Amino acid sequence: MSTTILLTSFQTWLPHQKSNASDDLLLKLQAENDPFPDQAISLTYLRQLPVDVFPASDLAIAKIEHLQPDVVICCGMAESRSQLTVEAGATPRYLVAQVYWFIYYLVLQPIFSLKGLSYCLPAFFGNETSFETHFLKTAVDLDKLVEGLTDTEISHDAGKFVCEGLYYQLLRYFQDYAPTTGCIFVHVPVLTPENLATILTDFRLIISRIALWSTIQHQSRRRDATTAA
Repeated sequence: MSTTILLTSFQTWLPHQKSNASDDLLLKLQAENDPFPDQAISLTYLRQLPVDVFPASDLAIAKIEHLQPDVVICCGMAESRSQLTVEAGATPRYLVAQVYWFIYYLVLQPIFSLKGLSYCLPAFFGNETSFETHFLKTAVDLDKLVEGLTDTEISHDAGKFVCEGLYYQLLRYFQDYAPTTGCIFVHVPVLTPENLATILTDFRLIISRIALWSTIQHQSRRRDATTAA
């Protein structure tokens, strides 16, 4: 059975940015004829999400509910980093600085999905300590996921920006509605001729390994269900 994976990327958000490295990476992968010839992996792309937590989350959740993927890999650009970084989890810290967006969408925009907003509410109250109590960790074994990779490491700081906001909301969504779905966030450095090949190779391996992780999880649940019956 094929493992269905949804990959997302962002638009740019600053005037000097000609492209977003996360989208550049997905474009490179999308251009490949068959990046996983030895595995049954079906890739779906949701590219250039707006750099705004609420609409980005609503678009991602709508796609997830339609596609019902086994795995979601969100990608964002980290201009200050030099490696791929896989985020261990997320807190709602970024959303505190975005209260005005909350008011904007609550008052001026029609709300099509209350799910996208409901996960943000804890972020508007509390201090740094309370944020840590709201830390949501991915269910994927990241140590195994990045083991032996050339240019990838685990990060415990998702950036306090839209990336962390999106990751937090999706982890909350899966916790509430689809706990068997794997979800990770990958920060991508600016791509150059020098690092592109290595980063693309590591990214392929991440996709391959998380697909295998998902297959093993499904098999384990089927065995448990058979045993229970």
